[in-house]
Amino acid sequence: MPLQAEEEVTLAEIATFLQETEATDDLRHHMRLLEALLFAAHEPLDEATLSARLPDGADVPAAIEALQADYATRGVNLVRLGGRWAFRTADDLAWLLSRDAYETRKLSRAAMETLAIIAYHQPVTRAEIEDIRSVSISKGTLDVLLETGWVRLRGRRRSPGRPVTYGTTPAFLDHFGLDGVGDLPGLDELKGAGLLDGRLPPGFSVPTPNDDSALTQDEDPLDPADLSFAFPEPEPEHEG
Repeated sequence: MPLQAEEEVTLAEIATFLQETEATDDLRHHMRLLEALLFAAHEPLDEATLSARLPDGADVPAAIEALQADYATRGVNLVRLGGRWAFRTADDLAWLLSRDAYETRKLSRAAMETLAIIAYHQPVTRAEIEDIRSVSISKGTLDVLLETGWVRLRGRRRSPGRPVTYGTTPAFLDHFGLDGVGDLPGLDELKGAGLLDGRLPPGFSVPTPNDDSALTQDEDPLDPADLSFAFPEPEPEHEG
């Protein structure tokens, strides 16, 4: 006996329902996999790394979006830092952990100012940093920032003396909870926070930060010796 039109529609609806159910089950499975990977990781992971660990054909962006929504109201949230994903304590609960937080090293004012200049003006040389600050900086200040892992040597400027250029690192973004340097506060935000005088000179502006890892047209690649020079190996002890 042939199926009636009404019965055909019902069968089509059943088939659609089964497909949607299967897709939902797959999404939940992929969310669990992502959850396990991100909790076990000791650093934020990018989508390419996550995709390589999930089954072929997995919709990683959709799974991340669903997992992020699932954790939105929890004590930890899934956040994007420097283009990578990680679980972090919810912002409104940070006070709970403040009693356990401790600072191993407090950056000097010179180091903080230098870090801010590098973040906003990168790629930038030591001479350019000194010109912006209107005061010379010691090599030790830059060494401290390099040791924290927040600043890196980028390249060498194509100018007399071929000075080294500096830029920020993914660790800088991770520490300050930024997805990119473009999230750094602009002029209006800095003024609103009281960090800039309201009576600024005419034409004053805050540069738009850019931490593109690609070298600019006026930068040459670093030589291997440059990196070893930045962190020289300790002199061997001699028995006397």
